[in-house]
Amino acid sequence: MLRRLYDWTMRLAARPRAAYALGAVSFAESSFFPIPPDALLIPMVIAKRSQAWLLAFICTVTSVLGALFGYFIGAVLFEEIARPILAFYGYADEFSDFAVTYNEWGAWIVLIAGGLTPFPFKVVTIASGATALNPVVFLLSAIAARAVRFYVVAGLLYWFGPPIRDFIEKRLAVVFSLALAALIGGFVAVRLFV
Repeated sequence: MLRRLYDWTMRLAARPRAAYALGAVSFAESSFFPIPPDALLIPMVIAKRSQAWLLAFICTVTSVLGALFGYFIGAVLFEEIARPILAFYGYADEFSDFAVTYNEWGAWIVLIAGGLTPFPFKVVTIASGATALNPVVFLLSAIAARAVRFYVVAGLLYWFGPPIRDFIEKRLAVVFSLALAALIGGFVAVRLFV
């Protein structure tokens, strides 16, 4: 079953319109969707290494546009949309404490959480709007954070692509299990330490 899913993802990643799906997922993940764009970015770069930089650019631009939408949700639609999203991710109760110091550290939070941690970026974008973080500071921090994240992933796959693809294809079950454990571990770490 994993082999068929992997082959299907690789075929999807090689299609001409796959970039549209990547952009849509990247946009949605920054404001409300739970699945990160890496789920598409990684197989797409593996399938078409020559497009690594273009795919990172698509992820960055659409993610920042989605971040602006998340900011809008937090600023204008907090009670109607943002509070239920925060509750879904388990952050509704902690939000008031979080908002008190958010603006003081907002740029760093966007930079670090948006680019270097498994912390859900949509929580950061919504919190930025809800706490009225300076929109220019937010935008510049989001651009930097997302560009670093997606260009590093694309760069590593570009430079080490063929060996990584061979490794994944030969050890698909192990790679899938490790990725799933890392994802679950990231969420557990966030719940325990944030």
